[in-house]
Amino acid sequence: MEANPLLHCSRVIALANQKGGVGKTTTAVNLATALVAVGQKVLLIDLDPQGNASTGLGIPHAKRVPGTYEVILGTATAKQATVASTIPGLSVMPSTVDLSGAELDLVGMENRAYRLREALIGEVGPYDYALIDCPPSLGLLTLNGMVAADALLVPLQCEFYALEGLTHLLRTIERVQASFNPGLEIQGVVLTMFDRRNNLSGQVESDVRGHLGDKVYETVIPRNVRISEAPSFGIPALLYDHKCPGSRAYIDLAREVIRREQNLRAA
Repeated sequence: MEANPLLHCSRVIALANQKGGVGKTTTAVNLATALVAVGQKVLLIDLDPQGNASTGLGIPHAKRVPGTYEVILGTATAKQATVASTIPGLSVMPSTVDLSGAELDLVGMENRAYRLREALIGEVGPYDYALIDCPPSLGLLTLNGMVAADALLVPLQCEFYALEGLTHLLRTIERVQASFNPGLEIQGVVLTMFDRRNNLSGQVESDVRGHLGDKVYETVIPRNVRISEAPSFGIPALLYDHKCPGSRAYIDLAREVIRREQNLRAA
């Protein structure tokens, strides 16, 4: 498997789920931090207008312009929009609320699905991984993230409607593969907000694993109050409390992501 030429990095992975509240941004921030903790160099691209990933990594608002909005519009380069976080080895392309207008801006643009991909070519690197935190919808911003990515990581909350939403997302991925990015694949599905005291969590896990098999990571992310508290301090859970169950789970997930990537390269 060759390095992705867009960012001169091994892999570009988009985190996507059309449903909000599934732990997508929490996973993006903490997986990026965990990858750095195990020796990888990472770029996190915040493609969500809410800017929660930027906030979760302590990027002040004064340093968020230029950001992903300007990159997509072509008024700034990816390199100009990338800033270093306080975590060595982890850089961020931040977002602001201005990105919420990008959906309308993109409608009339040529090659509107490829704006992020084209903006990244030869501009940023080298990194071992680039993670794209997509918004909780399947609009043009998420489409840009999927087109720019090699693979998708899908956070899936352990709740009753999980499989129904996943089925919708899988159909969207198939359409993106057919029309825009034939090389796009699912790196894995990670179960989030898992509560071992709740029978429903176990049932959802069983159903999802039965439906997708080894596409589902062995690691599950538990429901953990320390993970919820960390963003208010502008730091990932791994820095807020590296011993809590949630932090340990994200370290395990990072190792599993790396192991899967190594297996892909060996294939």
